[in-house]
Amino acid sequence: MKRAALALTLLFTASDAFAWPTSLVECLIRDARRLVPRSLARLISDREKQVLEEAQHFPADLGQLLIVDLSSGDLKPSTLSALEAQAGASLPLFKELRVSEGIVRLGATLRIPADLSDPALASGPEGFPAGVTREYYAFIEANLGRLPVVLTEPNALKLRRAELPAYWSALLAQSRADAPRLRAELYRGGRVVDHRTLDWHSPVFAVAQVSYSRAVTGIAATWLAVWREARGDMTRMKAPVEVAPSDRPPEGPTP
Repeated sequence: MKRAALALTLLFTASDAFAWPTSLVECLIRDARRLVPRSLARLISDREKQVLEEAQHFPADLGQLLIVDLSSGDLKPSTLSALEAQAGASLPLFKELRVSEGIVRLGATLRIPADLSDPALASGPEGFPAGVTREYYAFIEANLGRLPVVLTEPNALKLRRAELPAYWSALLAQSRADAPRLRAELYRGGRVVDHRTLDWHSPVFAVAQVSYSRAVTGIAATWLAVWREARGDMTRMKAPVEVAPSDRPPEGPTP
């Protein structure tokens, strides 16, 4: 009976694991597109709706493996092997010249680095107190216009697909290290802290900036590693532009 209950819990959790709100996922895709060749960026942009839908339909068995490892803080070799296979699922489609399907499948691999870059999912088996994750995402959305998006690992954009598992493991380790800071700042005196009481001087801002940038870099790195193996167009990549946080209220999404 206990084993059956555990299985049901894992199935529910795995289907719910993609915790980034849709509005933030759209921003992640937008910013990751800026780090890849223009041709690939346009192909993904033209199919963004399908990419988002595909990302939401993560294989249930792989989702179970991932959520268990996110909780433990360590990706097992079997999970990494399954994730690498999932990342390469678009390659046969490109080989068969089913380019549109391949792009959708490739774009949906954003789910892997996005989940692994999220400290809200790497909070350990005890998780966060109810409401902490909600306030964290609300804080990111409210301050997105001030978050400087940086390359957290410039060499990541040169990785081969075989190097992705080690890179993904590093993403999770970094997210796990950030999780205690979120708990300490967003849960005080037995109460959840309202994100509206925090500003960019808060440690939550630092965690948000790093985790968002980590996700953007990870998504672009994953796309590029697979696209490179598919012998896709690697020309016309924009050089990253250095930006700084602003003390002014955000004026809406970056175009």
